Amino acid sequence: MRTKALIKQGEFFSRKLFYLCVVLLILGIFFRCVNLDKKIYWGDETYTSLRISGYTERELRQEIFNGQVIGVADLQKYQHLNSDKSAADTLKGLAVEEPQLSPLYFLMVRFWAQLFGSSVVAVRSLSVCLSLLALPCLYWLCWELFEFPLVGWVAIALIAVSPFHLIYAQEARPYYLFTLATLLSSATLLLALRRTSLFNWVLYTATVVLGLYSHFYFVLVAAGHGLYILVREGLRFTKIFRNYLLASIAAFVAFTPWLWVIFTHLAVVQKATGWTSERIGLFSLLKAWVGDLSRIFLDLGFSSNAPLIYLVPAALLLLILSVYSLYFIVQFAPKKVWLFIVTLIGATGLSLSLPDVVLGGQRSGISRYLIPCYLGIELAVAYLFTTKITSPTVNLWQRKGWQLVMIGVFSMGVLSCAVSAQSQGWWHKDPTYYYPQVAEVINQVPQPLVVSDAGQANVMALSYLLKPEVKFQLGGKNTEFPIAKGFQNVFAYRPSQGMQDRLKQQNYQLIPVYEPGQLWRLAQR
Repeated sequence: MRTKALIKQGEFFSRKLFYLCVVLLILGIFFRCVNLDKKIYWGDETYTSLRISGYTERELRQEIFNGQVIGVADLQKYQHLNSDKSAADTLKGLAVEEPQLSPLYFLMVRFWAQLFGSSVVAVRSLSVCLSLLALPCLYWLCWELFEFPLVGWVAIALIAVSPFHLIYAQEARPYYLFTLATLLSSATLLLALRRTSLFNWVLYTATVVLGLYSHFYFVLVAAGHGLYILVREGLRFTKIFRNYLLASIAAFVAFTPWLWVIFTHLAVVQKATGWTSERIGLFSLLKAWVGDLSRIFLDLGFSSNAPLIYLVPAALLLLILSVYSLYFIVQFAPKKVWLFIVTLIGATGLSLSLPDVVLGGQRSGISRYLIPCYLGIELAVAYLFTTKITSPTVNLWQRKGWQLVMIGVFSMGVLSCAVSAQSQGWWHKDPTYYYPQVAEVINQVPQPLVVSDAGQANVMALSYLLKPEVKFQLGGKNTEFPIAKGFQNVFAYRPSQGMQDRLKQQNYQLIPVYEPGQLWRLAQR
C-alpha cells in the first residue's frame, strides 16, 4: 500500500511539475521579447551592425574619424544595410578584421536585416528566435539522454528563466547560435549512437559543420563528443568511433575555407584575442568561475567587482547545488548519461581553464565561452530535481524539501529576468552603464558638438542614444584638428590623454561633467 501511495504521489507531483514548467516557459518567452529596444546597444553589437552594413572598420576610420564635423545619421550609415555593399562585403570585412569569428551568424543576421530591417529590435530578434529554437532542441537532447520527458520540461524551464541565457538571447551576437548548435549536434550524436545509419551520421556531420561555422570554440564540443564515444566504447577503435571520426573529418573539410582565412590572418587573430591571455590572478579567476556559474540561476546585475557580501552567499549555495547535481547524476544515472554530461562540461571547461591556470590568462573567465559547460550543469540539475520530486523511492519529506529548493531556484531566475528585462545596461556590457547619463547631458543642451578619439565601438554605441541634432568631430589617437566653431556647447567624450593635451594647447579648459572622465565640457580660456 505504501508503494502504491508513493507512486500516486509521484504522478501527482509530475503533473504539477509539468504545469509549472509550462508557466515558466511562457514567462521565459515573454522576458526574451520585452524591451528589446530599451537595452543599450553596446560596442560588440555595433560591430555586428558594421558587418551587416558591409563596411569595414578601416573604411569607417578613413571616412568618419578624420576631424570633419558629421551628424548622427552619418555615423548610422555604417550600422545599416545599404545598396553599395553585399553579403560578400560582410564576409570580406570579417575575414580581414575579425577572422576569429565564424561567419554564419553574420551572414544570417544580414539576410535577416534584409527581411525585417536593421533596427535594434529587428537585429536582436534573430537571437530571440534562435533562443526559442534551442528549446525544442534541448527537449530532444533530454529525450535522447534520459528517455524521460519530464526531465526535458524541467531543463526547458531552467533555461527559459535563466538570466544568463536571457542576456544572450537579447544580444545581437552569435552566442545563441553557438548554444543552438551545441544542443542540436549533441542530440543528433545520441540519435546516431542509438540508431546507427548513414542518414543519422550524415545528419550529425551537418550539425558539426553548423557548429564550426557558428563559433570557433565549437571544436571543443566536437572533441567532447569524440571523448564520450571513445570512453563509451572502452577505448577501442570500434565501428561507431570510426563513424564519428569520418563525420568529424568531413565536417572539418567543410570548414577548411574559413580555417584558411584564420591561418592567413593569424596576426589579426592574435591581436584581437590577445587580451584573453592576460593574467588576472588565480583568486580573480576563481571568483569569476564561481560568480559566472551562479549567474546561470541568479543575476541581479552585480559585476565581478561588487562587494563580496553581495556575491558569496548565493554563489556558494548555487555552487553546492551544481556540484551535488553532478555527484548525483554520476552516482545514480546510467553511465551513458553521466558520461555524456561530464565530457560536455569537461571538454570545454578544462581546455579553457587549464591554460589559464598553468600559463596565465582569462579565457575560462569569459562566461560566453563556457556555454557548453553551463548547459551540462543545467542538464544535471534538471535530472536531480525531476528525480527527487517524482521518484517513488523518495520519501515525502525529502520530496517536499527538494520542491522548496527547486521553487527557490526558479524564483531566483524569474526575479533575475524581471530585473534584467527592465534594465538598460548589465554587467556583461561593461563599461556601458554611463552611456544613458552621458547621452542625457548632451541631449539637453542646444547646438551640441562632441569631440572624441574614443574609438569606433564607444562612439557608435553612444550615437544610438543621441538626438539627430547632435554633431560629432572625431579623430584617431594621433589625429590633430581644430575644434569647429559655431556651437554653443562643446563636449569631449572619453578623450585620450593625448587629446586632452592637444585641447589644452588650443586654449581649452576641460571641465568634468560626468565622472570618471567620461564626459568633459570644453570652455575657451
